Amino acid sequence: MGVKSLYREPEAPSGKIEWPALELHDVFKIYRSGPVETVALRGLELEVRRGEFVAILGPSGCGKSTLLALAAGLDRPSAGEVRAFGESLEALGEPELARYRANRIGIVFQNENLLSPLSARANVELTLRLAGFDQAGARAGDSLKAVGLGARMEHRVSALSGGEQQRVAIAAALARRAPLVLADEPTGELDTASERLVLTALRRLPQEHSCTVVVATHSRAVATAANRIVELRDGAVVA
Repeated sequence: MGVKSLYREPEAPSGKIEWPALELHDVFKIYRSGPVETVALRGLELEVRRGEFVAILGPSGCGKSTLLALAAGLDRPSAGEVRAFGESLEALGEPELARYRANRIGIVFQNENLLSPLSARANVELTLRLAGFDQAGARAGDSLKAVGLGARMEHRVSALSGGEQQRVAIAAALARRAPLVLADEPTGELDTASERLVLTALRRLPQEHSCTVVVATHSRAVATAANRIVELRDGAVVA
C-alpha cells in the first residue's frame, strides 16, 4: 500500500474542491540578528492556481528564496498566513509539516543534494523509500524516463552533467507525485543547452502530470518559460 495523502482537502463553498495550490496573504518575514532586523517579505500577497507554472522573478535579496521556504513549510512567517491546497501551514505541527514536505511537495534546489556515489535511479528510489512509498524501484525508473534520463538512470550522479542532475531532482518530485513543485534557481549554474532541457522538464509537469510549479529565478529569460511571471522587489509583489 502506498502512502496516503496527508490531507482530506476541505470543500470550497460551492461544494467542489477548487482551492488554489498556494496562497500567501499579507505575509511578513523578519530575520533578527541581535539588534539588527532584516525584512525579507513585507505584506506579500500571492495566489497560485492549480496547474500553473509561475515564475517568481527578482534580483538576489528580494525575498524569492524566503517565499519558497515558507511555501515548503521549512520556515514560518513572522505575520500573515501561508496556505497550501486550502490548508493553513500555521495550523500544522512539525510532524505534520514533515509529512506535508514528504507527500505534497517536491523541492528542486540550484545545487541539489544528491548522493554522488549512487546512481540516478538509486537516488530517486531512496527519496521514495524515505517517504514510505511502495514499488520504489519501478516508480523511480518510470519518472527518470519521463524527464529523458531513461538511458542514464544507472549512471552514478557524479558522472552526470549539471542539467542531468537537476532532472534527477525533478524526477524525484514527479515520482512522489508531488502536486506542488518548488524550484529555487534551478538553472543558475547551467549552460544554455542544459538550461533548456531542465526548463522543458519543468514545463511538462503541469501539462502531463497535473503538477503546479513555482520557480524562483533572477533570469527574465528563464521566467519567460512560465505561464505567469510574478515580480518581487524588496519583499513585495511589484504592482
